[in-house]
Amino acid sequence: MAVKTQKKAGAIDMTAMCDVAFLLLTFFILTATAKQPEPLTVETPNSTVQTKLPETDLATLTVGDGKVFFGVLGRDVRERTLEMMGIKYGIAFSPEERQRFALMDGFGVPIANLKQIIAMTGSERNQQGLQPGIPKDSLNNELKEWIYNARMANIELHQQELKFAIKGDAKLEYPNIKKVMDILQDQEVNSFNLVTGLRGENF
Repeated sequence: MAVKTQKKAGAIDMTAMCDVAFLLLTFFILTATAKQPEPLTVETPNSTVQTKLPETDLATLTVGDGKVFFGVLGRDVRERTLEMMGIKYGIAFSPEERQRFALMDGFGVPIANLKQIIAMTGSERNQQGLQPGIPKDSLNNELKEWIYNARMANIELHQQELKFAIKGDAKLEYPNIKKVMDILQDQEVNSFNLVTGLRGENF
């Protein structure tokens, strides 16, 4: 007579799997970069184009609520641009102010008020509505000077022509975007990127 052995359900030890999962989770948390709040939030128009912006030698002009904000990649270019703007407008920026400015992704104030913005923390300066935008009218066109001096600084430091991207809501901000385009074209910058949000082909 054959003896039947009772089969027991096999147990899987998940300890190693849990260890790997927590190690991966810890790695991603420690290496992730938090997205900084933007002082000027705009809803970009949708597009199916997937062209990426350059990762170097790029300046971004953000247009929204009738304001224009300016930012340039490269801490060295930011610092040199500020130095050149200080010479242009007769404002002396200390080495500490230049270093703090080099850490700023973008700003939107007249140069006369820039020292106050530089002195603030990132969360303070990024409060919505705090910065009134860079002057761009015909009597006080500081935006033109920022663009020109950033181009000169980039050529001096990187031996490359600065590329430009315009970020804004084309439906609501067309007159202001057109004004920014005119300022660029006056400096013979006829090629620039328009930042859009990605959408599906069927939308």
